[in-house]
Amino acid sequence: MTMHRTTRIKITELNPHLMCVLCGGYFIDATTIIECLHSFCKMCIVRYLETSKYCPICDVPVHKTKPLLNIRSDKTLQDIVYKLVPGLFKNEMKRRRDFYAAHPSVDATTRSNEDRGEVADEDKRIITDDEIISLSIEFFDNNKAKKTGVAEDKQSKEQVNNKRYLQCPAAMTIMHLRKFLRSKMDIPCTYQVEVMYEDEPLKDYYTLMDVAYIYTWRRNGPLPLKYRVRPSCKKLKMSHPQQEGQNSTGRSAESDSASDKACSPAGVPSTSSLPSPGTPVQSPHLPHISKPVNGASASAPAPTRPFPFGNKPRKASLNGSSLSSGLA
Repeated sequence: MTMHRTTRIKITELNPHLMCVLCGGYFIDATTIIECLHSFCKMCIVRYLETSKYCPICDVPVHKTKPLLNIRSDKTLQDIVYKLVPGLFKNEMKRRRDFYAAHPSVDATTRSNEDRGEVADEDKRIITDDEIISLSIEFFDNNKAKKTGVAEDKQSKEQVNNKRYLQCPAAMTIMHLRKFLRSKMDIPCTYQVEVMYEDEPLKDYYTLMDVAYIYTWRRNGPLPLKYRVRPSCKKLKMSHPQQEGQNSTGRSAESDSASDKACSPAGVPSTSSLPSPGTPVQSPHLPHISKPVNGASASAPAPTRPFPFGNKPRKASLNGSSLSSGLA
C-alpha cells in the first residue's frame, strides 16, 4: 500500500513556466501565440513581432502578414502568476498608478481599471502571505445538521452564540489552528480535532490562503470554518491487533490439540463414552449419545483433523493420562 505524500514546491522550480524569455521577468499581461501556445508578456511579444513573424522560442510562423492577429491574452495564466508570486500584483498596480500620475498627458480614460492600476487586491481576490484573514469557527454538529423542522430563527441565534471569530495570517496552516483549538479547550490527546469547511475535512498542510483559493472565498464575510472532536484513530486501531492475537491463540490451541490427537494411540474412544475408573466396562446402548456428533458417532476414534475455528477442545484424564476430546 503506497502512501500519498505531499511535497512543497519552491517557486524557483516553477519559474520556467512563469517567466517571459524575452524580458526575463514574470509574466505581465500574459499573451499566448495560438499556433504554438508559447506565452510572453504582452508588451514584449508585441515589440518582438514588429520586426519578426516567427515565435521567439520555436520559430513557428505566427502569421505571414499580420502576426498580431494570432496572439491572445491569457487571463488564466496571468491569474496563476499573480497568485503564486507574492507581491507581484500589488507592485504592478502601484507601478501603473505611478506611471499615469507622472504622465498626465496620457489619456487613460479608455483603459480598464486594471490597466490604470486601480484594482485592489480584494477585488482581484489576490491574497498575500502576510495578509490578515478574518475567520469564524464553530462546532460542527452532524446530528443537528440532519434535523429538520427547527425554526430558522433559533438556528441562527444558536449559531451566533456558538461562533468565535479570529484574525490570523494567511500563511497559517490548518495544523496550527487545530493545535490552537486543542490548547484553548483543553481537549485530551485521546481525541482528535478536525477543522472543516462546511462538511469537508481540511488537510493539515493547507494554509488559510489555500482554503480561500480552493473554496473561492469572496471576502463578503469571515472565512467560515467548523471543527469537530472525535476519538483518536489510534485508539480504534488497537482493537484489530487484539482480535488477531486472540484468534492466533485460539488457532495455536486448536493445532496443539490436533497434534495431541495425531500422537494418541489409534482406537482410543472418545471420553464421553468412556466409563469411570471405578465402574466395570459395559457397552450398553445409550440413546442420548448414539446420535452422530459432528458427523462421527460418540464411540468412534477421535478425528485427526483440526478443530473448526472457535471450538476449543476439552481435556479429561483417564488413569492419570491426559487425553484430548474432540467434542465441543
